[in-house]
Amino acid sequence: MLFALPKDKIDFKIISVNMAKFNRYLITAALPYANGPVHIGHLAGCYLPADIYVRYLRAKKADVKFIGGTDEHGVPILIKALKEGVTPQDIVDKYHKIISESLSDMGISFDIFSRTTKQIHHETAAAFFKKMYDDGLFEEKETEQFYDEVAKVFLADRYIVGTCPKCGNPGAYGDQCERCGTSLSPDDLISPRSTLSDAVPVKKKTKHWYMPLQNYEPFLKEWLLEGHKEWKNNVYGQCKSWLDSGLQSRAMTRDSEWGIKVPLPDAEGKVLYVWFDAPIGYISATKELTPHWEDYWCKEDTKLVHFIGKDNIVFHCIIFPSMLKAHGGFVLPENVPANEFLNIEGDKISTSRNWAVWVHDYVKDFPGQEDIMRYVLCATAPETKDNDFSWKDFQQRNNSELTAIYSNFVYRTMVLVHKYCNGKVPPFHMDVKDEVDDKLLSDLLESKKKIEDALENYRFREALAEVINVARLGNVFLQGKAPWTLAKMQEENQKLIDNCLHLCLQLTANLAILSNPFMPGTSKKICHMLKVVDRMLEWENAGSLKLVNTGYPMREPQYLFTNIEDDKIQEQVEKLHAGLVKPVEAAPAPEAAPVKEDIQYDDFAKLDLRVGTIIEAEKVKKADKLLKLLVDIGTEKRTVVSGIALHYSPEEIIGKQVTLVANLAPRKMKGIDSQGMILMAEDAGGKLVFVNPDVQTAPGSEVR
Repeated sequence: MLFALPKDKIDFKIISVNMAKFNRYLITAALPYANGPVHIGHLAGCYLPADIYVRYLRAKKADVKFIGGTDEHGVPILIKALKEGVTPQDIVDKYHKIISESLSDMGISFDIFSRTTKQIHHETAAAFFKKMYDDGLFEEKETEQFYDEVAKVFLADRYIVGTCPKCGNPGAYGDQCERCGTSLSPDDLISPRSTLSDAVPVKKKTKHWYMPLQNYEPFLKEWLLEGHKEWKNNVYGQCKSWLDSGLQSRAMTRDSEWGIKVPLPDAEGKVLYVWFDAPIGYISATKELTPHWEDYWCKEDTKLVHFIGKDNIVFHCIIFPSMLKAHGGFVLPENVPANEFLNIEGDKISTSRNWAVWVHDYVKDFPGQEDIMRYVLCATAPETKDNDFSWKDFQQRNNSELTAIYSNFVYRTMVLVHKYCNGKVPPFHMDVKDEVDDKLLSDLLESKKKIEDALENYRFREALAEVINVARLGNVFLQGKAPWTLAKMQEENQKLIDNCLHLCLQLTANLAILSNPFMPGTSKKICHMLKVVDRMLEWENAGSLKLVNTGYPMREPQYLFTNIEDDKIQEQVEKLHAGLVKPVEAAPAPEAAPVKEDIQYDDFAKLDLRVGTIIEAEKVKKADKLLKLLVDIGTEKRTVVSGIALHYSPEEIIGKQVTLVANLAPRKMKGIDSQGMILMAEDAGGKLVFVNPDVQTAPGSEVR
């Protein structure tokens, strides 16, 4: 039974649970928009790490459900349909199929991959909203929004285009200029017009329902900032920045005909905000999967983990948990291990420019080699900072790691078993066992422990590196024992040969278990060669030296990986560049403003310019462009309001040195007394840059 608390009695107390033991796991991966295919950045960001974690849990025989699906509402889908001259349903049907097949081909093993256009989701999301509404948890507000009088619809920011005031791009959107990257609002655009009719939009009043997120700040600070300091720094830091800046009410509905209808009698033409609707898709998909869905969503001994990219942190760590808390009865996420972004060949992935490696193309170009991409994306995963994928690195890792280390050990072992042991598992002779044999076991057990610890703490790169280290151990062991040398006097040395190859076969079986979360296809190939059942891949078997039985016949050796040649890589590089959509010709850089009239030296001498250091920074409420700064100028600390919020986030300018006009008369901005002005320069792309000393300088130093 689900429950909710009345509006005036929201209980922010966090119930203590023994986190050391969970009886079931619920793992989600972000719902991709069904307006285009998925690329390797999506894989590296959330789908691959989620799958690795889930496969590990399954190997441990945990009760786990892996939930995914496509997000099929929202503005991007409407825009795509508009461009292609089809219906939104046509778009989501097309891309749901492409996305689901691409992820399946790459071994992403969802228990269910659903859709937010399904009836069960519409019913679940509408009921969730209605319960919050009935409990009085929304604010009803009337605001002015842009409206297309020809198309007779309210316009989302992306439906408005115009000229960018910063770089002159005539096709800038109402939320961002994709040429210079400046964040915009429709009011900023020069000559704005509707993408639907080309009409000039007007302001018109409309009513919507807002969730007062500021009411949930005490809960979020206790649950998240105090209760989850173990979360990744990028996640914790972004959440702290949002909470320190103060939350505001956020609209949970939109004016549109595409989406989940607001379940109220006076809400004609209104749908649920896509970021209210989409995360509820995890719940509705679980409902679709199992009649016991409440066990996974409502019992406190469930561990809920969301795998996402960093652009979704605020939705999964602040908005969705606030929704779950407000509704009542649901568990909250135990962790949200968000990854940073993956770049390609040194450049940011861009679907609009077609600068991407599309998953469905990779599967077609490298059939049967899905594990290579899984390996490379995990080995270079952007776990703590943005990282880069290059085709040369892809080739190098395959050739020097997967082929030369991993495949080399397994293949040599199998060849030598067939050559010196008639293709059967040789016995192990205790009377000739030595310290090197014992060390192999202790090293294997230590590697298993390291891999477990890394996987439990979402450090997948580290875990994979240790798996390759196990293959290195095998190569070193095999090279040291050198059975091919012992075979020169095979009759006298057969026991030593047997022991070496027996342990190499056991290590090969262990590699299959330890590799399975990362490279499941490769693990199955090893099981096939060893003629063992998939049940051997259960995690409890890792570290055992009794995985293959003496006398059991092996299949013929096969290469798990082979070298990728230069021409194959060059083909991919050329394909990437050939598909690049060139940006619209940039407008010429604006001419520098003419020098102002001469002033006398005495006029300049009146200015008191000082070096300052920014020690605090936060967003100004209800002002998209303003940051409130605390600047140390040596003799005192000054509050300064600066219009740089579209260019810098608060956290990235802490410690930045600036030049401050220290004797400027105070000016009240948004109710804040601003005690000075920070000097900025504007580059050719319209970005503001600090005017500051090129070496660290004492705060308060005069600028002359």
